Amino acid sequence: MIYVVISFLWTAILLYILLGGADFGAGIIELFTSKKNRAKTRKTMYNAIGPIWEANHMWLIIAVVILFVGFPKIYTTISVYLHIPLVCMLLGIIARGTAFVFRNYDAVKDEMQRVYTPIFIYSSLITPFFLGVIAGSSVSGSIDLQAGDFVSAYIYSWLSWFSVTVGIFTVSICGFLATIFIIGQTDNEVDRKYFIRKAYRAIYIVMFCGALVFAASVIDKIPLFAWILGGVPGLIAIIAASLSLLIMFWALNKNKPVLLRLLAGFQITMILFAATYSHFPDIVLIKNGQNLSLLTHQGQVKTIDTLGYALLIGSIFILPALFYLIYIFQQKKPVQQP
Repeated sequence: MIYVVISFLWTAILLYILLGGADFGAGIIELFTSKKNRAKTRKTMYNAIGPIWEANHMWLIIAVVILFVGFPKIYTTISVYLHIPLVCMLLGIIARGTAFVFRNYDAVKDEMQRVYTPIFIYSSLITPFFLGVIAGSSVSGSIDLQAGDFVSAYIYSWLSWFSVTVGIFTVSICGFLATIFIIGQTDNEVDRKYFIRKAYRAIYIVMFCGALVFAASVIDKIPLFAWILGGVPGLIAIIAASLSLLIMFWALNKNKPVLLRLLAGFQITMILFAATYSHFPDIVLIKNGQNLSLLTHQGQVKTIDTLGYALLIGSIFILPALFYLIYIFQQKKPVQQP
């Protein structure tokens, strides 16, 4: 049953990156859109992200519950030594959700709209950044359980070139996913070409930010090349993601929105697989090699079994409801721009 729980944990993280990432990307895209095009981009983006907005944080909650219940040692280590980026991420989620609601459903459209919009946009940027910082810190080996002072324990555990570049890479992925989701949500040919150009730029930015992560891994002496390219499965995943990029360029030229979304999901899946497979079952790499493993630092057998059955039963209700939600939103007609 432990592998069932681990599979749900990995899947929840993946879906949060895909769906939550596209949601965060809506604000990121708005930030880097000119004032002339911001209104139409915002309107079209909301139609594309609608079903994701309704359910994205469910996956984060599932991942947190799995760690809290099934892997308390791992949960405690992350929440203690990485509490600063965790708090920043949570504050970003709260600020973003609050600003989104008030910006769109405020009964009185007054000067406060000038406050809500920047909060929404910049929290959309900050939240995935710190999510990436947490992910990078977890595998960088920078967490020192023997640290004797505040800075060593709670600052150097996450403030490094590698963690920061992983945060930037995560932001770029969110923007990329949002640009892919928005294609196909408009019938206006001019607007469609505009969004496709944005998608091309987002792809190149992701590639550049990915190169930054590899460069930072060399600076911080993290064996990222060995993790991803040293094993056959990781190498296959990277090759598959690279080849699918060629298909994505073709799909962009041919305006295939469904295929584009499938390819984007496939690419992120391959990246996450390549990044996690090589050091599995270790999920948190500790300084001096004292790693935390999903197979060693798990809860009691009865706890894992109960958690596994609960996840299996819950998925019977959650997944059909999610698919139906997406189906309902897809029945809406694409936005028609004058």
